[in-house]
Amino acid sequence: MKKLAFLIRSLDIGGAERQLVTLVKGMDKARFEIAVFYFYGGGALEQELQDSQVQTICLQKRDRWDIFGFFSRLLHHLQQFQPDILHGYLSTSNLIALFLKPFLPKTRIFWGVRASNLDLSQYDWFTRLNFQLECLLSQFADRIIINSQTGKEYHLQHGFPSQKITVIPNGIDTNSFYPDPDARARIRLEWGIEYQIILVGLVGRLDPIKDHFTFLHAAKLLSDRKNNVCFVCVGSGEESYQHKLQEFAKELGIIKKIIWTGMRNDMPAVYNALDVVTSCSLSEGFSNAIAEAMSCGVSCVVTDVGDSAWIVDNTGVVVPIEQPEKLCQGWLSCWDKISTKERFGEENAARKRILDNFSVEKLVAQTEKILL
Repeated sequence: MKKLAFLIRSLDIGGAERQLVTLVKGMDKARFEIAVFYFYGGGALEQELQDSQVQTICLQKRDRWDIFGFFSRLLHHLQQFQPDILHGYLSTSNLIALFLKPFLPKTRIFWGVRASNLDLSQYDWFTRLNFQLECLLSQFADRIIINSQTGKEYHLQHGFPSQKITVIPNGIDTNSFYPDPDARARIRLEWGIEYQIILVGLVGRLDPIKDHFTFLHAAKLLSDRKNNVCFVCVGSGEESYQHKLQEFAKELGIIKKIIWTGMRNDMPAVYNALDVVTSCSLSEGFSNAIAEAMSCGVSCVVTDVGDSAWIVDNTGVVVPIEQPEKLCQGWLSCWDKISTKERFGEENAARKRILDNFSVEKLVAQTEKILL
């Protein structure tokens, strides 16, 4: 049996965190003994992972500058576990895994990379430094798993070694994310949305990379053309940034048409409440939000970044970044489909694409093949 240790910052709700939990739960426990090490406790996904009978070890990191005590605790636990593979998830964890290699000479170091075309000017010095170090040290990792073709191309341009990279797309839990008319009715009742209203949503953290400003501008354009439409922004972020977005919505005169839900723990139900899911991101790798929405049978309008166009294929609409008029036209092109398609039928094309191409079973099988 192979011993596999994953290292991640936290088990809060997020795309990478959700993918790690999904992967670990699906892996063959007869072939892998798995332990998940995480810096900070209290994440919403922590209990789910513990309930799956996977060993979890919280390292009780107090803050960013709790360095020596954190490393000592991590090294102690890893030397007790003696993993055959230490698999980092995201930049900081990747670098820490590599720095531990001299203390774990028999352990192979795997990196999990999930970014694509990052505009580093939008991030702090620590994030920029991490990326530079990753590029510099990537040749010393034993294997690098990237979740998007675009991400692979981007990192190759920045010096990552091609012979060590494997692309494994995300896997979607289609048993959790499925068309559910009862959930749709329940969430729309909670939000006060009548059945005839078309609901357009953006699911993603409140972050400049998600380009909520273009979403709001396009919402104004659509509201000028259609009366029976409302908009939802699902996700949380810096309070100051949310305030800027809400002020912009007020300036546009659409503040009463927008629902700000914050972070939700019932995302399958939320997707079902929506008629169109939008990703107007400036950069993406593999968007979980798009794939999860499609698994629930929802039409998607996405910007042409990362692997988004490949994910939706001919089931959705692809538009350029930072062009509100094009985004509005994309929504309008979905209008007839919204009112006529069999949203909750077995032949829903969006859901079928996820079932055929991005299942958890494929994610697990491709990952286990690399790890064995």
